Amino acid sequence: MIEKEKLKKYAGLLMFDMDEEEYTTLQEEFDTLLKQMDLIGQIDGIDGVEPMTFPFKNTDVSLREDEVGDYLTVGEVLANAKHQVSDQVKVPRVVEEGEE
Repeated sequence: MIEKEKLKKYAGLLMFDMDEEEYTTLQEEFDTLLKQMDLIGQIDGIDGVEPMTFPFKNTDVSLREDEVGDYLTVGEVLANAKHQVSDQVKVPRVVEEGEE
């Protein structure tokens, strides 16, 4: 089971907070998810199954080729940006670096 303190630490790094009851619920949900993953891992031959990227194959879809077209200049992109650094939009850090 994932420790509640670990959930709180990760939530803090993401600048996200919940009340104690919500952490308990999240902890229970993680426990259920880990049990399900363990059950799936016990299926014979599961290592040989290619992961799905979509739940079903859709053969009726054809994607168009990429085409070069009109694009925005750097100035147009940055026109509404409140903070800029080296022709890039500067956004606040939302994840702190830390140990796991």
